[in-house]
Order: sequence, then structure tokens, then C-alpha cells
Amino acid sequence: MQKLLIYLLASASLLLSACSVHKIDVQQGNVLEPEIIEQLKTGMTQKQVRFLLGTPTLQDPFHHNRWDYIFSEVKNGEMETVQRITLTFTDDTLVNIERHGLPEGAIGR
Repeated sequence: MQKLLIYLLASASLLLSACSVHKIDVQQGNVLEPEIIEQLKTGMTQKQVRFLLGTPTLQDPFHHNRWDYIFSEVKNGEMETVQRITLTFTDDTLVNIERHGLPEGAIGR
């Protein structure tokens, strides 16, 4: 009887340990790859920037000259990465690049 109880407890603990919650990794936004970001230069047209980076994540309807590209990554339920590039245009020409959360050499000028 005691052996049966030990076997039942051991098998129950093994079965219950398999019931842990699985948290999936979530990536949202535009992936900002360093080799692509290095090609971004002031003086480029909006069409060239859109070809290089894709459609902006945020395009403010009140500020048509500002584009935001945002990438975030959640791993195991924790915010792992947040990267953002804010681009400002004047007359269809890129005039300013602001980076947040990107490595120092990630943007060429």
C-alpha cells in the first residue's frame, strides 16, 4: 500500500509539473536591423525611406512630416527590447533622424 502511494505521488508530481504556463515571445512593429539602418541617410526622399524601412509604424495625421518606426519584443512575459526611430522630413526630404534604444553606430549620416 505504501509503495502504491509513493508511485501515485511521484506520477502526480510529474504530471503536474508539465502544467506550467507557456509564455510565447511576441515581436511587434518594424524589425530595425542594423545593416538596414546604416543605409539611412539625411537627404533621402520619403519614397527611398519607405523602400528601405517599409511602412512607418506610426504616421501622425497632424504631423505629416514625422514618421516613427517602432520595434518591441516581449520574452517570457517581460519587455525585452524597445527600439524606435523618429524621422522628420521637409519637402519630401529626410532632414532629421532620432534613434532611441538602438546601438550607437546603428545610423549612418
